[in-house]
Amino acid sequence: MLIARVVGTAISTIKDPKIKGDKLLILKQTDHLGNEIDKSFVAVDLVDAGEGELVLTGHGSSARQTFLTKDCPVDAVVMAVIDHLEVDGEVVFRKE
Repeated sequence: MLIARVVGTAISTIKDPKIKGDKLLILKQTDHLGNEIDKSFVAVDLVDAGEGELVLTGHGSSARQTFLTKDCPVDAVVMAVIDHLEVDGEVVFRKE
């Protein structure tokens, strides 16, 4: 799993029928403090995440293990919205 921030949405009217109707989000990987550290990527949103939120993502074959994405052509999914992160006993992120 990776931590990422929702930075936008991707709209596609023509796509594989197995992901028709799925919400696609543009994400930017972050470190445990919420600092963006990597390239953007697109993921299928399973939890109705919103722009600016920190989320947990699954990738590769793990992304195809959910009820909604089983046997679908996806490489990344948003599987949780983060409420807070605690590192070494200190809360480093708290959702507003």
